[in-house]
Amino acid sequence: MTEPRTLIERYNDTQSKILGYLKAGVAKGSKFFKAKYIAKDLGLSSKEVGTNLAILSQICDDLEISRWSYSNSTTWMVTSMDEAETTA
Repeated sequence: MTEPRTLIERYNDTQSKILGYLKAGVAKGSKFFKAKYIAKDLGLSSKEVGTNLAILSQICDDLEISRWSYSNSTTWMVTSMDEAETTA
């Protein structure tokens, strides 16, 4: 039986940085995040953020990440899995 992978083994550096940013925002009550503002705050490109958010939306167990809308930059809706389960 394989042991669960740690955060460092599961996500690359950029993904870990984005997840930390999103978790901090969700903890403060934020739900919607624009890729361009995440990129600016973390010193990444918007494309880099968008690519990694698309990957994280598929593999992240802690947050529910979904593409919400596109106007001037992709907006992502992010909720904690605990919150997503209680509203389902």
